Amino acid sequence: MTDAAKVEWTLSGFGDEINDDPAQQIAVLQALGANHIEVRSAWGTNIVDLDAQQLSALKELLDAAGMRVSAIASPIGKVDVTLPVEHEVERLRRAANAAHVLGARYIRIFSFYYGEDVAVESIRDDVLERMRALAAVAEEENVVLLHENEKDIFGDTPDRVLDIIESVASPALKVAWDPANFVQVGVKPFDEAYAKLRPHLEYLQVKDARFADGVVVPAGEGDGDLLRTVEALKADGFVGFASLEPHLAGAHGLGGFSGPTAFGIAARAFAKVLNEAGVETK
Repeated sequence: MTDAAKVEWTLSGFGDEINDDPAQQIAVLQALGANHIEVRSAWGTNIVDLDAQQLSALKELLDAAGMRVSAIASPIGKVDVTLPVEHEVERLRRAANAAHVLGARYIRIFSFYYGEDVAVESIRDDVLERMRALAAVAEEENVVLLHENEKDIFGDTPDRVLDIIESVASPALKVAWDPANFVQVGVKPFDEAYAKLRPHLEYLQVKDARFADGVVVPAGEGDGDLLRTVEALKADGFVGFASLEPHLAGAHGLGGFSGPTAFGIAARAFAKVLNEAGVETK
């Protein structure tokens, strides 16, 4: 493939999958060729809980390294839908403040958990009420929310993600594409979700998984259709962020961990996919 056929995407990654120390996060990401970082936590503290002094210190570290922030990986919406609307609205305001301090445009969010004995259809109105409230804050704060299709939330299937986006109908609410999460709820990402969600797809989270056991694996080694998706995004003119979220050493309620070695394995696996598709990163 000739260079003329190539396009450039912006590589980023979830820093706290590498280490709790943001200095280590930055060092590893830059060694892998990334000049952006997705901030979920620093020094073991979630982004919505960092105080003004910590945010300032993080900003100084990033500036000194010439590192920019692709997104705030907030936990907003990763709570039970029975909590009051104001609970997540208030946390989103803190996430938006962090976005402003760190110079980020995007904030990742979710569309709420619900009890095991609760029918998913029964919470739709409550979810939409909360998502509309969050989108209104985002519009006010001039940030863009990225809905991640996390498993076991309302928006974990393509149809429900689309329902959220179309029902809220806000320019401040877009889709973060996570193929591994689709695999883990039995969805074929490219065949069953891509065409529906591509008009709203704003951000790529790089994670793959296997249908057989749900285990997360490096990009291109599972059933997440990473190569087909990258090729289609390239053909569609996508030139946004691709953020590494490997989850190769484990996962928990608020995220996952890989460590520097596994993170490097994940980055090289994704680089192989990109190279095959003729996409470069910057």
